[in-house]
Amino acid sequence: MHPRTSNPALPSAPGFWQRALRNHSFVLGGVLTLLLLAMAALSFAWTPYSAYTVEMDSALQPASAAHWLGTDAYGRDVLTLLLVGARSSITVGVIAVGIGLLIGGALGLLAAARRGWVEELVMRIADFTFAFPALLLAIMLTAVYGASIRNAIIAIGIFYIPTFARVTRASARQIWSRDYILAARACGKGPMRITLEHVLPNILPALIVQATIQFALAILAEAALSYLGLGTQAPEPSWGRMLAEAQTLMFQSPLLSVWPGVAIALAVLGLNLLGDGLRDVLDPRLARQR
Repeated sequence: MHPRTSNPALPSAPGFWQRALRNHSFVLGGVLTLLLLAMAALSFAWTPYSAYTVEMDSALQPASAAHWLGTDAYGRDVLTLLLVGARSSITVGVIAVGIGLLIGGALGLLAAARRGWVEELVMRIADFTFAFPALLLAIMLTAVYGASIRNAIIAIGIFYIPTFARVTRASARQIWSRDYILAARACGKGPMRITLEHVLPNILPALIVQATIQFALAILAEAALSYLGLGTQAPEPSWGRMLAEAQTLMFQSPLLSVWPGVAIALAVLGLNLLGDGLRDVLDPRLARQR
């Protein structure tokens, strides 16, 4: 008799969408996240003006038919900067979360499968990495290699490795104690094959939810690093740099700091709501109730 190979944690597509559309967090978070993606996609095809052209004669203009959100201190259209800046946020989020998920996930699976000294070594490495937050890593990389979006991505990605390693290990250890894992061992399957065929598919929901939430935090981290001059560099637009440039113009043009702040807040809120909604929808107990 072969061990069970079905995946109880991943619901069928019809059942998933039925529950998802009834979940208010998922719907609202999905709408805000799609809006973020649409802004970035639109910026590749069209923007009202060039995001890299300085026109000092048009500096600090209020909202008008020509410039819907006004212009900044260099005469650049604020709406254009928001659209193009969304690309930087998504790029940092995708790559940084990808680094953490791939490396941290692999280490977490290894720790859960091997146990003993291997597990202890992986967890101690994770504890050591936690001692270096993304900001400190970015400062260290900047001191050696200079400020750039690449170094910001590396710093955030390294910081995410222990986070994903811990989540993966905790989720995988629960799966390793199941009866069908014992049946797979009885059939002669090795740890690697069991991990790929049984453990990984069953912990994917937890990893998807964690990746979504960390994506939101990566956007916030990118904005913070860019605000401090450690992330996206001029002339590439960034929501964090827009905030930094607007802080000295609070009295002349206060809305310059409002628009990027609202963009960051909505992006982070949308991804957090989407992560909460996914957690509810992908819960195995809810999946079995369909």
